[in-house]
Amino acid sequence: MGSQRKDSFLWGKKEVSGDLTPMEEKQIQVLKIHKNDLLDDIQKLKMEIETVMEEIENFESDEENKHIIKSKQFLCGKKKFNMDPKKGMQYLVDNGLLEWEPQAVAEFLYKEEGLNKTAIGDFLGEREDVHLQILRAFVELHEFSDLNLVQALRQFLWSFRLPGEAQKIDRMMEAFASRYCSCNADVFQSTDTCYILSFAIIMLNTSLHNPCVKEKTTLERFISMNRGINNGGDLPSELLTKLYESIRSEPFKIPEDDGNDLTHTFFNPDREGWLLKLGGRVKTWKRRWFILTDNCLYYFKYTTDKEPRGIIPLENLCVAEVMEPHKPYCLELYNPICKGQKIKACKTERDGRVVEGQHQSYKISASTGEERDDWMKSIRASITKDPFYDLVSVRKRKVINHVSQD
Repeated sequence: MGSQRKDSFLWGKKEVSGDLTPMEEKQIQVLKIHKNDLLDDIQKLKMEIETVMEEIENFESDEENKHIIKSKQFLCGKKKFNMDPKKGMQYLVDNGLLEWEPQAVAEFLYKEEGLNKTAIGDFLGEREDVHLQILRAFVELHEFSDLNLVQALRQFLWSFRLPGEAQKIDRMMEAFASRYCSCNADVFQSTDTCYILSFAIIMLNTSLHNPCVKEKTTLERFISMNRGINNGGDLPSELLTKLYESIRSEPFKIPEDDGNDLTHTFFNPDREGWLLKLGGRVKTWKRRWFILTDNCLYYFKYTTDKEPRGIIPLENLCVAEVMEPHKPYCLELYNPICKGQKIKACKTERDGRVVEGQHQSYKISASTGEERDDWMKSIRASITKDPFYDLVSVRKRKVINHVSQD
């Protein structure tokens, strides 16, 4: 019975197949061809998808590599800026990492981490017109509204380090005074008043907190110093008292440079070489490697040392030839105003602690008279005087003359 059904089925299939017309057979053939074409297209599409996916992966890899390269270039540009602000900025602009436009550059200087605060100050203080525009944009990033002058100065002076050149300081403090007055229109009658009082506050900070200054400025003296600076009138005693007490209770904080190391400082020194230095507590002569740069004299035990054994800021010091019985070619660094007071310097102890120096003067010996004279010449060129007094005097005369003409 089963065999009969199977034969019947096979016979039926042959019968059905034999019933196809030539047209139907042709259509079936076309469908088979179309099916094969579709299978070929699907295979091609799979291959194209694989190719596209590979290209996407390569593109993402390239983009990642480009990002890595750009990040390395940006880091390199910041290091170059810390060593030489103008060259570093040029590198960043040339490599498309920063737009040479005042607002973009100002935001870079104000917000970017790892920039040397001294380098920022030097760059902002330049006199070219584009630098003045950058300075204005930089100052406008500070919000001084409803801050007293000391609070505003604390914020401003934390964002960079004031350069040593008087003209740069003048431009930067002029920009600060203008910005403060625009944020606090009812405090002072002119930007000159704000400018003069700002310098008075900075000098007060030095007077109250520099151990070299014997006679500390009193509140009465501070008020007296600032008489007549408000367009010929006096500022309220309550205001001056509040500013005085703020500085007396907390000195200005000087920002630490964000260079992570001192390598940039010694990149291009004014002078370097071996000299003998007389100890502070123990009066023995020791051979040290000296580097003169950035208005400071650094000394090391070995030329390979990464950190200096001592740092001598040269601001307001004098250098002169001095006679020593057993050292014929000596020079001496000293403070002409505070003789007998310790020079503001620091040294590194053997255990790594950084402590205040103990020298009232520094005696240094060269190997020849010519070498001593060359060092003295280089040191004199690096010594900076405090420019604040001259700047304030000029501005006070301007205010007095303006009032007398009115």
